Amino acid sequence: MPDAVMLFAAGFGTRMAPLTADRPKPLIPVGGKPLLDHALGIAQSAGVGRIVVNTHYLGEQIATHLAESAVTLSPETPDILDTGGGLRHALPLLGAGPVFTLNTDAVWTGENPLTRLARAWDPARMDALLLLIPREAALGHAGMGDFMPNPDGRLKRGPGAVYSGAQILKTGGLTEIPEQVFSLNRLWNRMLERGRLFGVLHRGGWCDVGTPEGIPRAEAMLEADDV
Repeated sequence: MPDAVMLFAAGFGTRMAPLTADRPKPLIPVGGKPLLDHALGIAQSAGVGRIVVNTHYLGEQIATHLAESAVTLSPETPDILDTGGGLRHALPLLGAGPVFTLNTDAVWTGENPLTRLARAWDPARMDALLLLIPREAALGHAGMGDFMPNPDGRLKRGPGAVYSGAQILKTGGLTEIPEQVFSLNRLWNRMLERGRLFGVLHRGGWCDVGTPEGIPRAEAMLEADDV
């Protein structure tokens, strides 16, 4: 089982403008606490032993916010490295073996997403396991979906379920990609070709908080869950 998680917090947050003019998106409050703290709570509640947060845009603010925590930072300088490059850059901090990754621009209700992934993880069959949201339940997501799962959970690209931003991933293939800046989609494509990219559905609520309009939507979901 993975015992390390990468929390992605390096992005510019351009869709969240103007709120990101003077603070990074992970520090924007939703439901009384920063988005980053929602993600940290998920990792801590799941019992993950090693938590790494990457930083770039206004990264000093995130460093100050986490100064009293046991979280390890992975600064990306001078350039932001995207999800694939950023994860590879952080591997010395994450350690060997598969890792969790979790985006910090969504909020969740229901079963802990990392616990859900851990229960379904089968490294003999899988190189990655993505947590998916049924398209009709993906609050704040306007697209047609990202993946179509087969009955056994094996994925192919196409309109259907939405990638939630949480996964378990074997990291060995990252070293085979020559570019310094690249998306994890590059690695997923290789796994798709080998039939080793899988998905499982989240049991609970999920809301994308990539824009200012997503904040009240997410807060309403959290309040409904507390009732």
